[in-house]
Amino acid sequence: MKEIKLTASEKILMEILWEKEKVFMKEILESYSEPKPAPTTVATLLKRMQNKDLIGFTLYGNSREYYPKVAKGEYFKEEMTSMIDRFFNSSVTQFASFFTSNSKLTQKELKELRDIIDQQIKE
Repeated sequence: MKEIKLTASEKILMEILWEKEKVFMKEILESYSEPKPAPTTVATLLKRMQNKDLIGFTLYGNSREYYPKVAKGEYFKEEMTSMIDRFFNSSVTQFASFFTSNSKLTQKELKELRDIIDQQIKE
């Protein structure tokens, strides 16, 4: 799988695309919270993301309907793997230890995590 890197601005735009699935420029602009970016800024982001092969579009006359080419789950998996590599020396065990020690999980949440792990072990 290719590495997926998004800037903060691209992440905001991808969230819109993931939520809407297919969307025209006008709808993208309406989806931003205030202060809304300039249409030219969004157009530049869209072009840059097309060049990275993160999004595509279908042309209807002069209008483009944009869609994500990368699934949100795929992006999240890549981000998590990158974070574990950078901060935990590629050790999921170190990450899990840090996460469970520092996130103030309730007993119920810890049990749910244990159940998830137990289920994975059985499979």
